[in-house]
This record gives sequence, structure tokens and C-alpha cells, in this order.
Amino acid sequence: MKLLRSRILWGSLLVAGGIGLLLENLDILRLGGLIWGAVLGIAGIVFLSVYFENRVHWWSLIPGISLLALGFAALLGFFFPSLSESIGSSIVLGGIGLSFFLVYLVNRENWWAIIPAGVLATLAVVSAVDVGNYDVDTGGIFFVGVGITFLLVAILPTPVGQMKWAYIPALIMLLMGTLISSQRLDILLYVWPILIILVGGYLVTKAVVSSRAGR
Repeated sequence: MKLLRSRILWGSLLVAGGIGLLLENLDILRLGGLIWGAVLGIAGIVFLSVYFENRVHWWSLIPGISLLALGFAALLGFFFPSLSESIGSSIVLGGIGLSFFLVYLVNRENWWAIIPAGVLATLAVVSAVDVGNYDVDTGGIFFVGVGITFLLVAILPTPVGQMKWAYIPALIMLLMGTLISSQRLDILLYVWPILIILVGGYLVTKAVVSSRAGR
């Protein structure tokens, strides 16, 4: 926590970032991306150090990982501009999503973090597909990703038990994503049989487990 209160550290980082931005605006040196990438990376490490000093401060993982992702995207834009245009936004969104998922992993009471983690990871995939101009309906990808997110909420362990309510939005989102995607691809020929098999397998497994538990 002392690092977060260090005026010298944050002041120095702001001065370095400002110098880089000024030099770039004056067309003297094109170092803005390099300097800001370093500044954001250092800031991210500072927040991560807060967590490693005291695991109670799990919240610091969110700004820590997010700032590292922003810093990496800035460095990528400096060294590989064309690559940054393709995957830069996906790196930032994916990094922020990863930070929320880590919040859940370090403390299972933070099950809520699975939802922003899954949504941001889905947006990262959608952004990459959209920039790549692939012949895929990104709307379908989004709904499927959100459906998988709620499915994880239902499946992953929490201190308060299984979140069975999450199966409902998971099923709705997955069906919507499937229907949207099927307008462009004939995937229903394969998806519906698979869904039927999964549902049937779940019912059989649950019946067998219940019968064994009743013995």
C-alpha cells in the first residue's frame, strides 16, 4: 500500500509519460508508445505488488493486470503497428477479463467476477473476428460466449454452493447464439443432435447417481 501512496513514483511516471507525449506531438521523437507502454507496465506491477504483499487486497489484481495489458498493447503499437491494429483491442479486453477471472480464482467468494471475465473475453474474441473480416456472425459469437459464461457460473465451485439459477440464462444465450449463427451456417444440423445428446446424458447420469445414493 505504501507504493500506491508514493507521490514520487506516480509523479515520475506521469512526467515520463508527459515527456513522451510532448516529444511525439512536436514531431521530435516517436517514443510515445514506448514510454507509455513502460509507464503503464510499471503501474501494473505496482498494483500487483500490493496483492502479493497482502493477499487480502485481491482488488489490486484488476488494475494490475489491466494496466499490464494496456502497456503491452502500447508497446505492440510502437514496435508492430499493423499487428496492433489487428489484435490490440483484443489484448486489452482479454487482459481486463483475465484480471476478473483471477479475482475469482484467488477467492471463490468472488463468483460474480466470472461474469465480467466471460463477457470481456467474449468481446475480445468478437473484436478479433470483426477486425479479421471473417465470414462469421459476431452476434452469434457474443451470445454463445455469454452463454458459456453463465454456464461457468453454474458449474464452477463457490462457498455458497452451486449457482443453479445460472443454467437458465446460459441456456437462453446459447440457444440465441445458435439461432443467430444458423442464419449464416447450417450448424443446426449438428448442434441440435449434440444438445439432445448432452441433455439426455445429463438426465441419465443424474438418475444413476440418485439411484446409487438411495442404496
